[in-house]
Amino acid sequence: MSSGGGENGAKKAEELHPHPTMEQLKNVQYCVNSPPPLSEALFLGFQHYILSLGNIVLIPSILVPQMGGGNDEKAKVVQTMLFISGVNTLLQSLFGTRLPLVIGGSYAYLIPVTSIIQANRSSVLQDPELRFMHTMRGIQGALIVTSGFQIVMGFFGLWRNLVRLLSPLSVAPLVTLTGLGLYHLGFPLIAECVEVGIPQLIFMVVITQYLPTYLKLKRPICDRFAMLFSIAIIWFYAAILTWSGAYKNAKEATCRTDSSGLISGSPWIDIPYPFQWGVPTFNFGDALTMMFASFVASVESTGVFLASARYGSATPVPPSVISRGIGWLGIGTLLNAAFGCVTGCTATVENAGLLAMTRVGSRRVAQISAAFMIFFSILGKFGAIFASIPASIMAAIYCFFFGYVSSAGLGFLQFCNLNSFRTKFILGFSLFLGFSLPRYFREHHLCSGSGPLHTHSRWFNDIMSVIFMSHATVAAIVAVFLDRTLPFSNDEARKDNGSHWWDKFVVYSKDVRSDEFYKLPCQLNRFFPPY
Repeated sequence: MSSGGGENGAKKAEELHPHPTMEQLKNVQYCVNSPPPLSEALFLGFQHYILSLGNIVLIPSILVPQMGGGNDEKAKVVQTMLFISGVNTLLQSLFGTRLPLVIGGSYAYLIPVTSIIQANRSSVLQDPELRFMHTMRGIQGALIVTSGFQIVMGFFGLWRNLVRLLSPLSVAPLVTLTGLGLYHLGFPLIAECVEVGIPQLIFMVVITQYLPTYLKLKRPICDRFAMLFSIAIIWFYAAILTWSGAYKNAKEATCRTDSSGLISGSPWIDIPYPFQWGVPTFNFGDALTMMFASFVASVESTGVFLASARYGSATPVPPSVISRGIGWLGIGTLLNAAFGCVTGCTATVENAGLLAMTRVGSRRVAQISAAFMIFFSILGKFGAIFASIPASIMAAIYCFFFGYVSSAGLGFLQFCNLNSFRTKFILGFSLFLGFSLPRYFREHHLCSGSGPLHTHSRWFNDIMSVIFMSHATVAAIVAVFLDRTLPFSNDEARKDNGSHWWDKFVVYSKDVRSDEFYKLPCQLNRFFPPY
């Protein structure tokens, strides 16, 4: 009787809790340390390379024309960003967090860079080429100072101490809005060319979610390489529309496959080199604004680190490893500054989402994608062909992958008590402010070209705009502050925010699996011990 009662009790418990909490995702085929076969890894790495081009092309396309540069200068900056992104991706995968991340340009630097472009010392120059060179040197100088700030924050453990304030409850809005906060790069860009963007979005959903059910293939071909299949089809379709003369109007230039100017402006073979634009110049206000932009980029990269670890079937990243990764982002920003990349670096959100679609979280794949970046940056013409993919196609892909990263943040709520009113308030309030406040600042920038603050110090106005236009940063600040200051009703309620589960990941040595995923190669842990 007692045995039967025990079995019934176990069944009832299983019915009440049908989905147990999981520290690591179990349905990932290749985790961080397990590389797929070489042939498959090459295609997966090429897929990450193609995805990274959207970020690398869009930022120079926004900034270089404002700086006075033409197609030649834009192509040169894109080529340089592609080269340095490949180098930074290799450094991050080998010595940083060692996660399957791709490092690209950060949108957090757009405001301080735009401020440098609009400064009187640059705008008074009449010659566009001279104005471009002068502005580039000012950007380089500010990024050099900023990189030092980021390196100190990372390698001296200051970022580690900040990350230790996180709990699953505060991680959830941070990671969620790291993905959702980039919504303006999704459907608003698709809407500029719906006849290309909408088919791309539909193809992605059909190939990844429906075809595997009906085709019954032995290997996961459809969902793993859906991005390559869909881009090839829609890109060819867009090329037909372009060649047939469907896009003769200038307003439809975003749909064209030949309007970026990258192919004509790119050399056949060229190797970027440091200070190719001249000697950097320095300005205190520009550098200070850039520092806060690097802080925002570090917050958003922390969200990407946590999402990538989740989709790579690794344990949550220890704060010391995150801090090490931020230090290497600082070195990456220094390389960006030296070579002239117009922006600092960050871990790209879309590539973290690609890990979820392919269910391949292998570090080797990210390293292969870095090799593709370096190779195609040197062979400029060939790289420019892939970089000319219409923006609406990339925007449709972003809708897919930003959503995956957002869902990774929501996954951390499984360790929290969602029946607690304290949890509900912190979660709902931080998510709402994370959407609402940056939207307010963004509308002011769209209408007037500046934020809602209008003090006499332009650098202070820019700092406030940089911080409060970042959805992930606002949500993380609000969630951490409330989680650390609001009192608990009793000792048992301290488990509501998931700290009882999170504590063993706060210190590197508390979980034996940390070495499996995050240990540095070649005995480097002896010289850079995690703590």
